[in-house]
Amino acid sequence: MGIRMIIKSIELADYRNYDSLKLPFDKGTNILYGDNAQGKTNILEAIFVAATTKSHKGSKDREMIRFEKEEAHIRTYLEKEGVETRVDMHLRGSKSKGIALDGQKLKKAADLLGLCNVVFFSPEDLGIIKNGPSERRRFVDMELCQLDNFYLYNLNHYNKIVNQRNKLLKDMYMNPDLKETLGIWDMQLVSFGSKIIERRKLFVEQLNEIIYEIHKKLSGDKEELRILYEPDVEIEEFEKKLRYNQDRDMKSKMTSVGPHRDDFSFMVGKIDIRKFGSQGQQRTAALSLKLSEIELVKKITKDTPVLLLDDVLSELDSSRQNYLLNSIGDIQTIITCTGLEEFVNNRFEINRVFKVSEGTITCMNEGNDL
Repeated sequence: MGIRMIIKSIELADYRNYDSLKLPFDKGTNILYGDNAQGKTNILEAIFVAATTKSHKGSKDREMIRFEKEEAHIRTYLEKEGVETRVDMHLRGSKSKGIALDGQKLKKAADLLGLCNVVFFSPEDLGIIKNGPSERRRFVDMELCQLDNFYLYNLNHYNKIVNQRNKLLKDMYMNPDLKETLGIWDMQLVSFGSKIIERRKLFVEQLNEIIYEIHKKLSGDKEELRILYEPDVEIEEFEKKLRYNQDRDMKSKMTSVGPHRDDFSFMVGKIDIRKFGSQGQQRTAALSLKLSEIELVKKITKDTPVLLLDDVLSELDSSRQNYLLNSIGDIQTIITCTGLEEFVNNRFEINRVFKVSEGTITCMNEGNDL
């Protein structure tokens, strides 16, 4: 892979358990190790927030600000083709975050997306296959929002309309005359929702082209994996189904039709492994999904994403560990773990090692406190 965007360094102020931190990264593999609950994941979260404007955990801005502080700052230095870019992010508990690029304030947070693509992989992701549909939708949404500004725009508008329609359904209980305005929301719901369904369909097609080979190798040539998109409603039926369910929606005061109820199934042969797969099968499929995500970002953006691995290796057996570590050769990777054994055992090339202890970080192969 030729030209790629890398994260040169990150600076945090009053973020989670860090009052002040400057951390320089190597363009290869960086390891943050230490006991649990010392602040390793917080650094990965800060990188993810700096790239996507959102926490991978869905945390609100005020939850990421250091206890008893009013605001937090994340500053990231990125580099591509020798050109450096500075991203400043200002988290405020009571209002929306401020973002500046090389000192120029961005009008909207969405303008930052796509500058630096990241793929986050945590032990929770290994449950994405067996957990509920909302987690699978979230996976698709998080990736598509990074790759496609139109998708982000449509999704934001769609979610707002669902909320407004739900509010109207509640208000109609006291004021039935409001029913006449329902049609206006339904038209918008269909308009934005149809674009989401279309894009998700394409995303699954693109993912299937990549995941097939990866999963075949990961399962030792034993299994062939296919992802199926299960839209809650087809585009051409959307308007009709909304009308048909109107009374039900009024009773439940909720919008029961639309892509906010979509799901995705994972098929090995004729078996839906969401329901009938072994834990090993589900985890292998989740790993395939994450590795496919990396390849898809490369294919669409013509750039490599930064890979954030949060204590995942301890959750994988040695053959899956090896496969994962061998797959990330040309990618800037930032890994958290409790010990270094997994890497020593894998004779894996490590460029920079940091020890994390109670919010203090020491660079072990350069010998200085940060």
